[in-house]
Amino acid sequence: MNRRHALKMFGTAALGAALPVAARQRVFAQAASGPFTLAPIGYAYEALEPHIDAQTMTIHHQRHHGAYVSNLNALAGQYPALKPDAIETVLRNLQAAPDAVRTGIRNNLGGHWNHVHFWDIMTPGGAKEPGTELATAINGAFGDFGQFRQRLNAAAGGRFGSGWAWLVVDKDRKLAVVSTANQDNPLMDGANGVVLGVDVWEHAYYLKYQNRRADYVTAWWNTVNWTRAGANYQRAMT
Repeated sequence: MNRRHALKMFGTAALGAALPVAARQRVFAQAASGPFTLAPIGYAYEALEPHIDAQTMTIHHQRHHGAYVSNLNALAGQYPALKPDAIETVLRNLQAAPDAVRTGIRNNLGGHWNHVHFWDIMTPGGAKEPGTELATAINGAFGDFGQFRQRLNAAAGGRFGSGWAWLVVDKDRKLAVVSTANQDNPLMDGANGVVLGVDVWEHAYYLKYQNRRADYVTAWWNTVNWTRAGANYQRAMT
């Protein structure tokens, strides 16, 4: 994700202005009372059906992600380094935040970054295969795509309570599957970058799948934006 893309996704609502009126009526953009804004997800809430339903997407984006944005704006005045163009720097250096706000930043900046990534790594119309560079790296790290998929499924299914499962480029510039609790993410642990991630908080799937997390994760694979995943991999390797 380059700087221009990151600013668009994390710190401004410019995307909403670029969408046709009909599209803007189907996505939500939260007016900011601070430096952080809730940008539209980039596609209609119903666009990922039947894999992820419109009601879940609407509530997930507007209420859950929106709450992280509101909380960040409340925290921004207490920590000047907390700015939209410094998100990854802050996540990688949480120990520098004052004790009074560190947990709030961890939860809410983590939640904001994680959700922007989540919307961005999905695309309407079904998944395509990974590009050659990423596919080669996956095969080299896991044996083949099927084994990688099993590994990520296991990480998602094995996460107790709320959290995420990720494909990352680790500190040694190698692909790895990891899982984080709550709204933590791999940047907090020093990963070079995140290639893709799946949200396994219950609010991401419970309306449609109830307690069938495995069914949700299976369906989620049909939404993966492999073009974006490939770009994330290239960025993490540079």
